[in-house]
Amino acid sequence: MFIASVPSDGEADDVGTADTSGTVCLPTFLPDTTCRALRCPAARTREEYAVVQAFILVQTEVGKAAAVASAIADIAGVVSAEDVTGPYDVIVRAEAGDVDELGQLVVAKVQGVNGITRTLTCPVVKLG
Repeated sequence: MFIASVPSDGEADDVGTADTSGTVCLPTFLPDTTCRALRCPAARTREEYAVVQAFILVQTEVGKAAAVASAIADIAGVVSAEDVTGPYDVIVRAEAGDVDELGQLVVAKVQGVNGITRTLTCPVVKLG
């Protein structure tokens, strides 16, 4: 199995290279950075990878907010998880490659944390 990345100058060449860690830089031939990032996962920046971002509002059982926030913060794809006051007990910021991946993150991982009673997922949109 090969792991691809882009050299530090941000451009892959047409012959491929390898760095000192053994990571193989495969040629991409794609000028579009998003497509290059999809072919070279190790080279992805947050903006190139995170096609879908969302806030997940979480209600918990009484007294469980801190434990729930801590558990959620350890889940891959979660950028932050903070316990707050108000109608929701935890606010989570999550990132995923697409809507399906976001749904899997919420349903399979976040909602599986003990102490959660309800979630509301709010995808981030860029208007204008």
